Amino acid sequence: MSGDGRPGDMRPLPAVPGERPPKPRPAPVPEPEAAEYWKAARDGRLVVQRCDDCGRHQLYPRARCLACGGPVSWVEASGRAVVYSYTVIRQNYARPFRDWIPYVVALVDLDEGPRVMTNIVGCDPEAVSVGMAVRARFEPVSEEAGIALFEPA
Repeated sequence: MSGDGRPGDMRPLPAVPGERPPKPRPAPVPEPEAAEYWKAARDGRLVVQRCDDCGRHQLYPRARCLACGGPVSWVEASGRAVVYSYTVIRQNYARPFRDWIPYVVALVDLDEGPRVMTNIVGCDPEAVSVGMAVRARFEPVSEEAGIALFEPA
């Protein structure tokens, strides 16, 4: 259960008297090649790179296309994906993760092609399945970055 009582919601539980409050989700430190991705996620948008030569989409960010070596540009992605694989984490004593147990770590295939690792939120972990349609939702984690999470579509 989570802060508002819905299973699968990644928000930490309220603090118990005498315990430390939950630690917030770790924030990435954006490197120059990835800064556009993290800023877009902070603004509630999912972006991927598209090759200017061959049209292939890629994520994680690179200076050049992994397929042909051509130049890349950032483009808005649909935010739609399908669960390729997942696992339910039931034990993790590191803060903040212990506050979210159980939680789902998944690989999802974006409609644009790239496969990314994420968390599935907004549903009971037992409801997640391979082939499940999901959509992006975002959690700001710093002034420079947000995290793309996925929920049932």
